[in-house]
Amino acid sequence: MIYFDNAATTFPKPPAVVQAVREALVRYGANPGRSGHDLSMQTAQKIYECREKLATLFCCQSEQIVFTKNCTESVNIAIKGMLRPGDHLIISDLEHNAVYRVAEALRRAGLITYDVAAVTASDEQTVLNFERLIRPNTRMIACTHASNVFGFRLPVEKIGAMAHRRGLLMVVDAAQTAGLLTIDLSRMHIDYLCMPGHKGLYGPAGTGVLIVNNSLLPQSLCQGGTGSLSMEPEMPDFLPDRLESGTINTSGIIGLGAGVDFVLKNTPERLYRHEMQLCSALYHGLRSIRGVVLYSNPPQLGRNLPVVAMNYVGLNPERAAELLNQHHIAVRAGFHCAALAHRKMGTDREGTVRMSLGAFNSMDEVRTVCKVSEKIARIRR
Repeated sequence: MIYFDNAATTFPKPPAVVQAVREALVRYGANPGRSGHDLSMQTAQKIYECREKLATLFCCQSEQIVFTKNCTESVNIAIKGMLRPGDHLIISDLEHNAVYRVAEALRRAGLITYDVAAVTASDEQTVLNFERLIRPNTRMIACTHASNVFGFRLPVEKIGAMAHRRGLLMVVDAAQTAGLLTIDLSRMHIDYLCMPGHKGLYGPAGTGVLIVNNSLLPQSLCQGGTGSLSMEPEMPDFLPDRLESGTINTSGIIGLGAGVDFVLKNTPERLYRHEMQLCSALYHGLRSIRGVVLYSNPPQLGRNLPVVAMNYVGLNPERAAELLNQHHIAVRAGFHCAALAHRKMGTDREGTVRMSLGAFNSMDEVRTVCKVSEKIARIRR
């Protein structure tokens, strides 16, 4: 199979990740941080090692790392845990539903108001669009680092700098960029960084990370046992315990540690260049086919991600994905959980076919997908 659905989850996983999960189930089966016996402490050490690796990758401290079950949970903790009744929130018009639906749910509950800032081709204009929406009660900007549908990259560094200058909190959804783009929390103006473990970090599904880069700690959305201050009726006031209730996904996190090793060894810069080279060949190959419509911008380092959003003229995206699947090509079709982005781009009636590259894709696969696309487009003509 040619797997071009890496924006949903990267596949295959590095062999070391598979081995780490297996080893976790065989050797590290105790509950970390809950007991004083050797096996529990050894398991806790493996979890701590993953925190250290993530801290190295994102230039922060290991105690800032909170494990969640996915990026969506991280986003919910950051936004719901920090906004107060009466606050105003600003998001972008490219948001995944992980941000959009949280904002809408809080609005419908009468807790907050929010506005949507337009992202443009100009970084300066985009930052200005956010700044113009600031009100006296604005508390937070929450935006994606890059669109999961179209690959457009937002200038989060500049937006964050403006947000901090105006006394606002900055939440970034790095679902598509963590492990692929360099994110340095020691210099970037990001207060709460949200990411999945199963995409650009090459870990297993069911793993996520929230990095708290601010002394203001979110309220916990889930309360329970932490293995610390167990006689107190309230959650601890320190990380990661405050936001990690119950037993964490031990085997998944140990596998995630191996995935982060893979990223650290290969570096986000090299992974990004490799995937963008493939994306450029794919984009230009598809663009040459009569009957193919492209919605993504031409691949350009630093401006977008290795994602191509496209359609075949006269062919429903879901049917197109079925035809590609018949040729053993895996893509995603539809709306990609991103209503705002589709409305912005005028693809909100049927959606798009999304092709997304990963570390293990090759130029031969790109050529094959272009040949199959030519065949599909010719049949439609």
